[in-house]
Amino acid sequence: MTTAARHPDTIRIGLVSVSDRASKGVYADQGIPALTDWLARAVKTPIEIVSRLIQDDVPTISAALVELVDVERCDLVLTTGGTGPARRDVTPEATLAIATREMPGFGEQMRQISLQFVPTAILSRQVAVLREIPEHAALIINLPGQPKAISETLEGLKREDGSVVASGIFAAVPYCIDLIGGPYIETHDDVVKAFRPKSARRPDTTTT
Repeated sequence: MTTAARHPDTIRIGLVSVSDRASKGVYADQGIPALTDWLARAVKTPIEIVSRLIQDDVPTISAALVELVDVERCDLVLTTGGTGPARRDVTPEATLAIATREMPGFGEQMRQISLQFVPTAILSRQVAVLREIPEHAALIINLPGQPKAISETLEGLKREDGSVVASGIFAAVPYCIDLIGGPYIETHDDVVKAFRPKSARRPDTTTT
């Protein structure tokens, strides 16, 4: 089994859209384009994207996640779709099945953000996990299915004066990737400001 090679200063991100109908061509997928557009706005670090559009069943989803981490060597995997209470919504189960450790804070914060808009946010079952193999590790996060909700949960919510209503989950992603041995991710602060302890920050080479 071969592994994907990449530059050490590039982050490799897997994008997985889980939808029975979109995967069959009944309608166009919106999840992967929404994620790609948001990452282009938010992340300064060069990105390599590996995407998968798949049907909504546990074996298919789990196999895609394993491939993206173990073979494609993605540092971060973002899924969209399949996180509600309907019987075909099995993305969390498929994600937990291949995880080595859970990261529950991500799901908690996503629900807090969504609760700013709808009480049915408590029905969402998004999870985040780590998958660790001897020579590699990745963070996997389940995101909502709607493009607007994807942006809100990643970016967070701000008032008109710029003050924060709810922090987006992506603010914590770069430091998490640091801690599991991945590349150093920099973000555009006007979209989402990555948080790191001072001891973990690299000098800003963009200022004089």
